[in-house]
Amino acid sequence: MMEYLIRFSQSHETFRLAEIQSLAVVEGVDLEIISYSDESPFCIVRLPSEDAARALLRRSVLTQTIHEHWGTAETYDELHAAVKRDTAHLWPQYKESSFKINIDAYQGSRSGRQKLDLINSFAYLPLEGLILLKSPDQEFTIFEQWEFDSVPRNLPNPLKVHFGRLVGHSVRGLVKTYDLKKRTYISTTSMDSELALVTANIALAAPGKIFYDPFVGTGSFPVACAHFGALGWGSDIDGRSVRGEGGKRSLKGNFEQYGLEKLLGGVFVSDLTNSPVRRSRIFDGIVCDPPYGVREGLKVLGCRDPEDKDAWLVEKGKRWYRKSTFVPPKKAYSFMAMLDDILDFASGTLVENGRLSFWMPTANDQEQEMPVPAHPCLSIVVVCTQVFNRWSRRLITYRRLPDSEVDVSALERKKQEEQVRGHTADDLNAFRRAYFKGFRTDEADTDVGTG
Repeated sequence: MMEYLIRFSQSHETFRLAEIQSLAVVEGVDLEIISYSDESPFCIVRLPSEDAARALLRRSVLTQTIHEHWGTAETYDELHAAVKRDTAHLWPQYKESSFKINIDAYQGSRSGRQKLDLINSFAYLPLEGLILLKSPDQEFTIFEQWEFDSVPRNLPNPLKVHFGRLVGHSVRGLVKTYDLKKRTYISTTSMDSELALVTANIALAAPGKIFYDPFVGTGSFPVACAHFGALGWGSDIDGRSVRGEGGKRSLKGNFEQYGLEKLLGGVFVSDLTNSPVRRSRIFDGIVCDPPYGVREGLKVLGCRDPEDKDAWLVEKGKRWYRKSTFVPPKKAYSFMAMLDDILDFASGTLVENGRLSFWMPTANDQEQEMPVPAHPCLSIVVVCTQVFNRWSRRLITYRRLPDSEVDVSALERKKQEEQVRGHTADDLNAFRRAYFKGFRTDEADTDVGTG
């Protein structure tokens, strides 16, 4: 095992480790994390070889580069000592290579003179090849990690310094390739390209796998999964979002835009509580961003009182459901019940060790925070968080347990739980209530009212 330094992008910090660890699973790479913090873009790991590092780079969106790790220290004197002590056996193979040395000062800044002095401090390396600023055989980088606001505070030294040899660049350019601004057909709920690709990576999308999105909309997740080789399927309660205007301005048109039409399995109209999908272990992954029910209350197909007041709607549906003009009735539904439905559906349709990755909103206030739902057949792999102002959304990823690992008694209790009761959109959605209250607690409301 060799040490490597991963230089992450400074975005979506809580997703970075989850993505790289998931890619190690996809590629069958033995990855060991030596040091990492969400506060820094530098992560030191152990990998079997450079080929293993390149395998991770072929898919990673949140990684910028990976480097063969030559040393880490708190001062330059200590760094030079470490490089001389630990890497001298590597020097001969780069003696005749053309090269250049870069400086990456995270949260810091160096003048041109200072950069030159730092580069020259590595003059003891026996690099006798040409110095080429464009396309050299080898690139070495000095990494500096500075305290926040180090430039206005005029701090003299960084917190930590690293040195390494470049192995390769990631496919971060995919974020621009799939940018929604360049996509022919989108809606207000289309997931941005970066997070869609990261979700596909964390869910282990790969060639030969079948992935499904039960809230497919314009197809952001199936498109991302298809890029990594998976066959994408989807459904949505609103067929208009799938069909669009037809042609290029449709979900199918999005696949055709990227040359991925052969990886579109199919899409159909349904909601998760009335799904025609056979309960069989067929999906390798389920990825989705379910509706939060904020702009309009969350709804599913059905009637509030099919046995009495709404019985006429049921009879109407039996007679007219085949007509193209028929619009099925919908009823308000509980947000937490929908999350439970997603987990139940995944437990019955995911293959062993298949992954479910879905997005879920929550308030930032701990007193109003929504709990992460659980299911006896699913084990939580990782929870990543994207923070906004007063609320956040989480990407929660589960693994379908082998049947031999499922707690049978817990599964039986799960089946006996009562359904959530309520009628209006606010009754059934605690997040919606909190959103329109500005995420104020009842105590805060009382204080304002009595002030």
